[in-house]
Amino acid sequence: MQIIPAIDIIDGKCVRLTQGDYQQKKVYNEDPLEVAKQFEDVGVQRLHLVDLDGAKAQHIVNYKVLERIARNTNLWIDFGGGLKQEEDLRIAFECGAKQITGGTIAVKQPDIFLEWLEKFGNEKIILGADVKAGKIAISGWQEQSELDLIPFLENYIQQGIQYAICTDVSKDGLLQGTALALYQNLRATFPALKLIASGGITTLQDIYELREMGCFGAIIGKAIYEGHLQLQDLLSYHTK
Repeated sequence: MQIIPAIDIIDGKCVRLTQGDYQQKKVYNEDPLEVAKQFEDVGVQRLHLVDLDGAKAQHIVNYKVLERIARNTNLWIDFGGGLKQEEDLRIAFECGAKQITGGTIAVKQPDIFLEWLEKFGNEKIILGADVKAGKIAISGWQEQSELDLIPFLENYIQQGIQYAICTDVSKDGLLQGTALALYQNLRATFPALKLIASGGITTLQDIYELREMGCFGAIIGKAIYEGHLQLQDLLSYHTK
């Protein structure tokens, strides 16, 4: 399983929110590149980089941060937040992203998302399937759609999606454990999907269970920053 630390960016700084609430923001480092290098130094290979300013602005904002990290590390970066036009994707890929994540666009403008999938290929496009009370959450989790998670995933898998990040919003940032039952159900329903779990991952037991059920990756944020999980311990669960 891929261990994937997360860096969320507001005003060029490394922050974490709680349950997507911009009012519950904590700055962990003024320099995201410094954090990314710390991750790489212990053997991490992948990074989940989220442009929270972009998510609010509805277009890419912190591409310079992406570019600095990509130029100064060898991390495989998946980038998301506010990607709404093909120009946003062009900038992200030119600045060094290996993959991009689209969530809101896949709900509100599925035709555009499918065009991206066809043009850039399913190795470069990750479906963001964030869920709250069983429904897909969008717009930086500030809005809840009427779409149920399972049919939403099923539709895009039929269209060729291989990767999906699924965050249970109710768990995110609380350091109280992740939605193991949800991911177990998704693995059983869509065994070929490269499922990346996210939200509330707090303990090594969480990591162990996600790996045992066959998740492709686990995105971890606050538990690392708050010292609940040590990267050196996590990497024993990492598949290169």
